[in-house]
Amino acid sequence: MQKDAKQAIIAANQTHANDTGSPEVQIAILTTRINELTEHLKKNHNDNHSRRGMYKMVGKRRNLLGYLQKKDIERYRAIVEKLGLRK
Repeated sequence: MQKDAKQAIIAANQTHANDTGSPEVQIAILTTRINELTEHLKKNHNDNHSRRGMYKMVGKRRNLLGYLQKKDIERYRAIVEKLGLRK
């Protein structure tokens, strides 16, 4: 992921001016990285090292979503809607 793309994701999901580590920002960054790896794995079926890394990211995102759901259900619903995570 390029630095400017990451900055754009942070700016779009931050809750205040200097926010870089809120659950919403972390979830958005992980979602972008997961989507990029998914495309990579469609072309490279046998890249199991990257697949393992993607699975770890999916687990981390899931834990962050669970935390946000327990802490503030409205913020959880907003980020899920914004990123289109649930169907």
